[in-house]
Amino acid sequence: MSLKNILSEKKDELLAAWFDRILDTYPAETAKFLKNQKDRFANPVGQAIHKGIGDIFQELLQDGDVEKFSGFLDNIIRVRAVQEFSASQAVAFIFFLKSVIRDGLTETPLTPELYDELATLESQIDSLALIAFDIFMECREKLYDIKANEMKNMTYRLLQRANMVTESKDAEKETNFIAIHKKEVNT
Repeated sequence: MSLKNILSEKKDELLAAWFDRILDTYPAETAKFLKNQKDRFANPVGQAIHKGIGDIFQELLQDGDVEKFSGFLDNIIRVRAVQEFSASQAVAFIFFLKSVIRDGLTETPLTPELYDELATLESQIDSLALIAFDIFMECREKLYDIKANEMKNMTYRLLQRANMVTESKDAEKETNFIAIHKKEVNT
């Protein structure tokens, strides 16, 4: 029997263990809520994690495509990026899968072929962590950009209220030129 067949048979058990390990990264009350609240509208974070790890696991069993993994990871990482997780804490949940799988295989005699399959699978999981890190960094960059723009806008509004900003046609033209130039550079 192949490793992927064994993991398919233990899928529900492994996913439950992985979900629990992820919830351990949250404060106790939050973890309890995320685990027990089944309504997807009342608990979008718990649902995003649960669905995301299920999709990731299924895709791993099917030797999935990187684009699909990116989408599944994105849904989880976006949530963790806006929470107060460091980069390592935000992507650590990927590595939890390796120990969950090993724990799930304790009663399975591992042949050399199964060890090879396990090593390949763990390598794929490591690759997922790299993808997750890239997604995390993109999300954090967007958050910092949003915060910087908000601060700039707030400062401008305060200066306007204090009558310390004068509008002129030249300033307006310069602002429009900069905005157009930024759009060209970003595309």
